[in-house]
Amino acid sequence: MESSFQRPIGVNTWVWVSPLADAILPPLLGSIADMGFDAVELPLENIGDFTVDVVTESLHGMHPYLVGAMALGRDLILADRPVILRTQRYLSACIQLAHDIGAPSVCGPFYSSTGRVWRMDDDERAAAYRQLRHNLAPLVDEAAGAGVVLGIEPLNRYETPLINTVAQGLDALDPLLGPHLGLALDTYHLNIEERSSADAIRAAGKHLVHLQVCGNDRGAPGGDQTDWTAILAALDTIGYEGPLNIESFTAHNASIATAASIWRPLAESQDRLAQDGLAFLRSITPPRTGTPLFQGDHL
Repeated sequence: MESSFQRPIGVNTWVWVSPLADAILPPLLGSIADMGFDAVELPLENIGDFTVDVVTESLHGMHPYLVGAMALGRDLILADRPVILRTQRYLSACIQLAHDIGAPSVCGPFYSSTGRVWRMDDDERAAAYRQLRHNLAPLVDEAAGAGVVLGIEPLNRYETPLINTVAQGLDALDPLLGPHLGLALDTYHLNIEERSSADAIRAAGKHLVHLQVCGNDRGAPGGDQTDWTAILAALDTIGYEGPLNIESFTAHNASIATAASIWRPLAESQDRLAQDGLAFLRSITPPRTGTPLFQGDHL
């Protein structure tokens, strides 16, 4: 039977806190649920920061999504073997945790530490892509065994030189792309790197695993320069029915503020940022007829 539904809306806990930990999870997720969100992104910055039971007992019906953080020293390319193995162990832990909490995907820039930049010629880029595929392959197998999908996120040029665009992501990941590996896109990075965010989404097509949204200034979506009508039309064209996930950051946390270059408040409060973003996204995603797909069924 068909039913009326709205595209689900989620939010990342980085809006309020970093790192996420068991002690803060119950009240924070309770507050997020009370705001009316359908989904929540949980960033696992370090193995063991939070645990399965606390997450599952705190969701209040929201759908969980897991995201990873490529901190300094996490690299799958151009690094010593111990670094690569340690990064693979971290990503394996993310995959297992996603399975255990019922998250359909694990997403992030899973190739190099965020903020690591260097120059490459075409041959060096091709070699880096080969090494990335080699080191990702066992993780894709693990994701398949766990029933989750990895979403690799292109970042802007100031955070990496490796994968900035959808076209580069498709090139780098082919032939691993499939049911358990795709792209995770972020409107902030699309706005910087793509000539058209909507065209980039259409190019990602069936390989779009997950979508993060924010204003062009990293604040709440809405009232900014982003062409949200075109983005939603592109999502409809490719059949993406997963959540729109607000990702922003607090300026009061030193590590995340530095990584994301958040030097000033982006709203009068972090709650207001989330609430305004949710209200705007609800206003542009009216109920439609059909069966909602939470991502993981998309590929």
